[in-house]
Amino acid sequence: VQLQASGGGLVQPGGSLRLSCAASGPTFGSYGMGWFRQAPGKEREFVAAINWSGGLTHYTDYVKGRFTISRDNAKNTVYLQMNSLKPEDTAVYYCASAEGPAYRVHPGEYNYWGQGTQVTVSS
Repeated sequence: VQLQASGGGLVQPGGSLRLSCAASGPTFGSYGMGWFRQAPGKEREFVAAINWSGGLTHYTDYVKGRFTISRDNAKNTVYLQMNSLKPEDTAVYYCASAEGPAYRVHPGEYNYWGQGTQVTVSS
């Protein structure tokens, strides 16, 4: 499985971005997917995850109500819609494919990772 994240960029506080993660391979719809982020000098942290069908999602408390994870299995793509962005959201965002159909929270439960896309929130 290869994952290609895109959609990052520079946005002002309060703005929005939509990240996309395109996956290769015929089994995309069998696995949970997640988004993580890593700010300079900090460890990689969980942001959001979604199960294989898209029917179950989970978010870190800090992004609840602002970010929405979704997936389109027909397009082998998972999305992260980010609204009301804050400077603290600045980080490299990574998508990842989980080891099974459920959503996962811990990085160790993901076995494939994309290359990351930079999100910078600044005025």
